[in-house]
Amino acid sequence: MNLIKKIKRYFTKHNGTPKSNRKKVGIFLFSMTFVMFFLFAGRLSYIVLAGKVADVSLKNKTDALYKGSETVAAKRGTIYDRNGIAIAEDATSYSAYIVLSKTYTTGDKKLYAESKNFETLAKILKAQVENVDVDDVVKLLENGEKQGSYQVEVNSAKNLTLKQKQAIEEAMAKKDVVGIYFTESPARLYPNGAFASHLIGYTDVVEEKTGEKELVGKMGIEAAYNDILKGKDGKIVYQKDNYQNPLPGTISESTPAEDGKDIYTTLDSRIQVYLDQYMKEYFDKLDAENMTAMLVKADTGEIIALSQQPSFDPETKEGTNADTFKWGNILVQDTYEPGSTMKILTTAAAMTQGVYNPNETYQGGKIQVADTTIDDWDHGEKGLLTMRQALSWSSNKGMVILEEKMPDAWQEYLKKFGFGRSTYSGLNGEVSGELPADNIVDRAMSAFGQGVAVTNFQMMQAFTAIANDGVMVKPQFITKLVDPNTNKETVMSKEVVGNPVTAESAQLTRQYMRDTTENKDYGIAYGKYNVPGYDVSVKTGTAQIVENGKYLFGGTDYIYSAVSMVPSENPEYIFYLTIKKPKDYDYNALSDITNAVLKRAMDLSSTNDEPTKEASAEIEKVMVEDYRNFDTDQAAASAQKIGLEPIVVGTGSKVVKQSIPTGSKVLAGERLILLTDSADHVLPDLTGWSKADVVSLASLLDLDVEFKGDGFVTAQSIEAYQPVQKSDRITITLASNE
Repeated sequence: MNLIKKIKRYFTKHNGTPKSNRKKVGIFLFSMTFVMFFLFAGRLSYIVLAGKVADVSLKNKTDALYKGSETVAAKRGTIYDRNGIAIAEDATSYSAYIVLSKTYTTGDKKLYAESKNFETLAKILKAQVENVDVDDVVKLLENGEKQGSYQVEVNSAKNLTLKQKQAIEEAMAKKDVVGIYFTESPARLYPNGAFASHLIGYTDVVEEKTGEKELVGKMGIEAAYNDILKGKDGKIVYQKDNYQNPLPGTISESTPAEDGKDIYTTLDSRIQVYLDQYMKEYFDKLDAENMTAMLVKADTGEIIALSQQPSFDPETKEGTNADTFKWGNILVQDTYEPGSTMKILTTAAAMTQGVYNPNETYQGGKIQVADTTIDDWDHGEKGLLTMRQALSWSSNKGMVILEEKMPDAWQEYLKKFGFGRSTYSGLNGEVSGELPADNIVDRAMSAFGQGVAVTNFQMMQAFTAIANDGVMVKPQFITKLVDPNTNKETVMSKEVVGNPVTAESAQLTRQYMRDTTENKDYGIAYGKYNVPGYDVSVKTGTAQIVENGKYLFGGTDYIYSAVSMVPSENPEYIFYLTIKKPKDYDYNALSDITNAVLKRAMDLSSTNDEPTKEASAEIEKVMVEDYRNFDTDQAAASAQKIGLEPIVVGTGSKVVKQSIPTGSKVLAGERLILLTDSADHVLPDLTGWSKADVVSLASLLDLDVEFKGDGFVTAQSIEAYQPVQKSDRITITLASNE
């Protein structure tokens, strides 16, 4: 109260006349106006000179207001079959939405959906999209209008084709209604539906932080080669008017998109479709857990057709909801015990080792190995067998006898055939399998295909050695990569990965395999396998399945399989088929599918089935990357993608050295030796290597090498897959290929 009284006394004491008070107020207001003018002038000058307000760039804000930009999407590479038929290609999908806001107009024209037209619009959508429910769409629009929504999404009208979009727009024009609009999304078209789906793979649309959407591979080639297929987006920058519309002719920057590379696979659509149909039919009929099949050209390892059941449509994802569906690629990601198809490898190895006598006899039935009794499938009912009959009659005892004649050598042959290590197919998630445990029983069992874990690709790779007169080639599913931006191509070469058995051994083994279907008394599949006009070498198998560390003993709890080579004398094709745990097993299923597919393949073999090549394309050199410190599998897969032939030395998880310097440009097909960080290294099979490649390997391993002759490697003093140490001496024999 004292303060208030003091204030009142002050104003009472200093209260002047009205004229005096007006003068004082006028002086104060004038002074404040003068001060404010200079403050604003100073601030404005600073803004003009600095170009910023509170650290926000005015230029950037102006650019954002009057300068627009758009991403120019790169076209994802197309995946073709060997004859240039598209398997997977880019497309655009459309999703419908309906604008309800009455502010969406241009001049006097209404662009929004009016309530009186809701049912008409719903019927237009229904006419083109089967999943649309007219009543649901009308209700959606009415609720949106009540809530004041600017627009509503029609979830049942997504992933539309261009044809559907155009039909909807034409229908609206005829009815003189508006309101339905579309957003675009990248899409992938798979015109053949379920077609080698686990190998080709599929894509999903992924939205980036920037809001841009792109296709990303999620399986098979689409995933493994995603970086090659996806390309690089471009960009255009242009001026906008006050209404944020692009001004014609004002593009100031333009970075063109670089389309992804096209991939030509080894698949032949004429056979692949045929195989998929047969596999689906018998998969449903047999009610199996899964089935796999692979048709390969014997001399090159090219996969002509490949199928896995259950399968799916990569475009619609139809088939992925089944309880038994498996997203992974069984052919490289799952291991199994192969059973009796392994016996052809045991036989060929014994021949090469010099311990095989086709006329040697033994009593069929049981054989004791340590504390385990191994029995033949017929329990010895066939009586006395020759060693040749041991193959066609599929005698476990006969194979154990052969293994006992070469116990250590057989374990080395398993390595030579490629078991226990990855094939480095380039597909994601490939596993290496397992060699037999270090005990006498498992080693013996491996001779007839039990006690060893393999992949489908490993088995096919090993079979090529038998079909190809001892030369083992890697299964291959890509013939070339073509860059549409430069018209240059990278051609994938045949990869010889070993020479485990002699040509004579392979030829005799194929001859004895014919007994399986031709010998009335000792052919386990007598009369079942035939391709009109050709001799067929066949071996069937029935393998026990291990689950939770124990063998299953159910009625059909087996993997039934068959490998066939045609023609026997000089095989053009190898066909390998497996059926796992069929509930309604039909023994004829193996031969029915095999006969049909091989007949189809041989009927087409007279036509030109060489991969399509573009005459105008140039062969492109590839640049070698730095693979040191890379994960071993990742390094090998990356090198293979650009067309190199990776040779992994050692079992380490990281690459420490490479044979070709980083940044070098070489032709596709060159060997790239990758030395891993393992303590021990084994010598690869050098047969067919050039002198330069051997010198590179010797340099990486610090070996002392001596050459005899000129040309390519025909012999090596240290056998393949034997361990080597620093300063070991190796003699290499070279000879001309002529």
